[in-house]
Amino acid sequence: MKFFLAQRWTGWIPLLDRQVWILAGGRLLSQMGTGFTLYFLQIFFVNQVGLTATSVGFALSSASLSGVIGRVLGGSMTDSHWWGRRRTLLLAVSICAIAAVLIAISHSFTVLVLGNVVMGLGVGLYWPSTEAIVADLSEGAQRRQAFTITRFADNAGLGLGVILGGGWIALTQAYRTLFWIDAISFVIFGGIIYFTLTETTHPQTQGRHGLQGWRLACQDRRLLTYIVANVWITTYLAQIHSTMPLYFKNFAQQGAGLSEMVITGLFTWHLGLSVASQLPIAHYLQRWSYPQGLMISACLWGLGFLAISMTGIVHQGALEWAIVGLGILAIATVAYLPIASSLVADLAPPTVRGVYLSINSLCWAIGYFIGPALGGLALDQQRPWIDFYWLGLALSVSLVLIILRYLDHLIKGLTPNIP
Repeated sequence: MKFFLAQRWTGWIPLLDRQVWILAGGRLLSQMGTGFTLYFLQIFFVNQVGLTATSVGFALSSASLSGVIGRVLGGSMTDSHWWGRRRTLLLAVSICAIAAVLIAISHSFTVLVLGNVVMGLGVGLYWPSTEAIVADLSEGAQRRQAFTITRFADNAGLGLGVILGGGWIALTQAYRTLFWIDAISFVIFGGIIYFTLTETTHPQTQGRHGLQGWRLACQDRRLLTYIVANVWITTYLAQIHSTMPLYFKNFAQQGAGLSEMVITGLFTWHLGLSVASQLPIAHYLQRWSYPQGLMISACLWGLGFLAISMTGIVHQGALEWAIVGLGILAIATVAYLPIASSLVADLAPPTVRGVYLSINSLCWAIGYFIGPALGGLALDQQRPWIDFYWLGLALSVSLVLIILRYLDHLIKGLTPNIP
């Protein structure tokens, strides 16, 4: 029995190129630094610095505006002869380190916006390059597994960061220290890239298209259809990071709210379940086409938002509803992430892979612009409109399902091989 269970477990762990594992380790470390700040930034700048929820939401959204520029540049630089994947990734993490320092020293709305704008530029350069490296080093069914491993590393890093950051806040209330740790994590990640990773592009896969690559991508009806659904889903994802922590703090249990320690425990649960379920869920979803896997994820998003809405409606049991809601949303997230990247990588011609993955990342920029701004606006309203916000998000899933059904028709046959 023990041998059988061990065999089943190791069957979920793929054999991948060594550089994929190195990159996953670097991403785990970097995301650990991000986890120190991700769920506490809005609480800190609203409740301690004294900014409004709307202004902090706008500051977070400003990162997505500069992120658009970063992603457009990142896609072209990633495919270029001179920059390539590695140099673009090094530049990205350097810019992110500078941005984390700006946020750490911020005492005003202006500096907070500046820090987020710089962070958005760095993140915009980061995603096309790091995703292109993973796609270069894998193919077929192995590609989906490679993206699963790197996303697993992201979630594990975030989980560890939230646990350690939440413990630090509970002991010291020294929020700013967390932002400095985030900056240091980017510096260390840059060192890992510089000393251990090599350029993964080859002459036959390097882009020579310039604007023609963007024109080619924008004429791909399959990609354009996917973009609409992806923007919607990334808007959902932004709610977990930007809107939900403050909602739990100020509005759960009919306004009584939950403590920072409880909120830390909730997001630790969310990320812990994400880490634990990433490999099994990805293994299970291999039997479905890409759009069908995304439809499963969309249904889970709807159920999760319904549960979150209950945390503000009920007088007792808000914690239990939050646990259920964040658990469902964890499964929705891990179902979505590897599929999204591997779908675009499979759609992309090799010479414009960076551009395609840049467009995929642009969906995140748009979603993370809409999400925090929309959520901040909702949190500045009176009840019952705040609680109706989550119900509205749940109902919007029906439109996402219609789009994904059409996408399934367009790309029928593009299903990953099951190992």
